[in-house]
Amino acid sequence: MNKKAELIVDEKALLGEGPTWDGHQNVLYWVDIMGENIHRFDPKQQSNQTLHAGQEPGAVVVHKDAELIGAMQHGFYRIDFDRETFDLVVDPEEHLPGNRFNDGKVDPAGRFWAGTMAYSKQKDQAALYCLTPDFTCSQKVSHIGISNGLAWSADCKTMYFIDTPTLEVSAFDYDIATGKISNRRPIITFSGDDGRPDGMTIDAEGMLWIAHFRGWKVSRWNPETGQCLEEIDVPASQVTSCVFGGEDLKTLYITTARNKLEKEQLDKEPHAGGLFAVNPGVEGTPSHRFGA
Repeated sequence: MNKKAELIVDEKALLGEGPTWDGHQNVLYWVDIMGENIHRFDPKQQSNQTLHAGQEPGAVVVHKDAELIGAMQHGFYRIDFDRETFDLVVDPEEHLPGNRFNDGKVDPAGRFWAGTMAYSKQKDQAALYCLTPDFTCSQKVSHIGISNGLAWSADCKTMYFIDTPTLEVSAFDYDIATGKISNRRPIITFSGDDGRPDGMTIDAEGMLWIAHFRGWKVSRWNPETGQCLEEIDVPASQVTSCVFGGEDLKTLYITTARNKLEKEQLDKEPHAGGLFAVNPGVEGTPSHRFGA
């Protein structure tokens, strides 16, 4: 029998996404893209604070203290969650108003990788960018459909990436010193029958955890063999992303969405858009901090 994730915040987010664990403060940041909100969940206090962003946040990562870096609808921003301030760093797609940032993660060297998507869902119109700690931005991959999950291997030689419409997880050779990626190749292919691959994280054993959008689950994969090892049931169909957190990194936090669900569907999954959690029995990896 599969393990089942439990509801911890009944937020009813339109499009929950981008979870990242702050190991200094022991809180989880996550976003509601369509609701234009950034959340901070404190598991000890069982509180979920909300900062309204005024535009769609694709993902946020921790910089220092309460300062975040956000990949937003209109570019990269420095965000002070407590002071509720937003300062634009750079907008690499200012010339593409039909695009927005979607998902992103910090690599082991402290660079923020984040990609875009077109509101029209048009394939090949988006890209993957890298923001370095000195706030220099460069494009790393072009002709993307919907940029999603990212992860890095423990030896820092491989980067994993999901472009959702391809139904594939790709691997790149990764140079931690320069941030250069090369030799893209598919390592996991989905049929699409049990949802589409969305957000992703990696555990301490080097296995990938992948959210299934419209698939009711998160699955664990061996990137070397392409084998699915186990699945976690989620009581929401639109599972968007996941990340390890908790002081021992043994809790898997899972974000979900409720946008585009009709009333009959919402009756079947009333907690869609909530934040869920499960102890999968394996330790995770820490969320890196920008500039670390």
